[in-house]
Amino acid sequence: MAKLVAAVLAVVLAALAAGTATGMPSEIDDGMPLIHMLRPLLHSGGHLGRRGGVPCDSWRFAVETNTLRDWETVPARCEKYVGNYMLGGRYRSDSRAVVDEAIAYAEGLKLSGEGKEVWVFDVDETTLSNLPYYAEHGFGSEPYNSTAFGAYAKEANAPALPETQRLYQRLQELGVKPVILTGRREDKRESTAKNLAAAGYTGYEKLLLKPQNVRVTSVEFKSGERKKLVDAGYVIVGNIGDQWTDLLGEPEGDRTFKLPDPMYYVG
Repeated sequence: MAKLVAAVLAVVLAALAAGTATGMPSEIDDGMPLIHMLRPLLHSGGHLGRRGGVPCDSWRFAVETNTLRDWETVPARCEKYVGNYMLGGRYRSDSRAVVDEAIAYAEGLKLSGEGKEVWVFDVDETTLSNLPYYAEHGFGSEPYNSTAFGAYAKEANAPALPETQRLYQRLQELGVKPVILTGRREDKRESTAKNLAAAGYTGYEKLLLKPQNVRVTSVEFKSGERKKLVDAGYVIVGNIGDQWTDLLGEPEGDRTFKLPDPMYYVG
């Protein structure tokens, strides 16, 4: 069963990036790529409102607004709701709304012409999608397993998030340089760089990973790296990530953009 899930997920994620699926209509839900075939296989369907008395849509709202903090797993009764959200058109359309606004903002920037403007990108659930992993681990309802996820990350097969890639490419056309800033440790530098390149993220200014043995919070690490960029003369015109810890802590950047991610919390 696990192999079948992985095979179907790989096909569907390829269709997500390409916008087509062999033998099936290429779009659904106002232009969303057809990825609903996974729902019956992964038991990710279900009522979008309340299940078992839990208002899962309200729970997700609290997560995305950073009202609910320090949670460890998706509530078990919300697994199907989160799966349905991530595999259906809503996740893509919510991401599109964020990126549309980011591109509109970027297109209105007045650049200095000195090549110092940069835009900071996170990796996991920002440039790269880990849905192939989380679809097999309860969409965040299972406790995080660093060993299992580390092995997955080293395979360097995560697909690109199409909306983020659209922003990335537009910024390069405009002359804004991408900087990749991730909480992944240095031991994953090679696999991360390989995965980014395979997914189409090339030409970035820097790839910044967390030192192997440093013990700091995500906010401390990422804000510290952004300060180093500013101290080096860069101007951070934008910052995008799926976690609030990607965005908080001075210097945040001239403007921040939060992508949806109800599968896990980084404190």
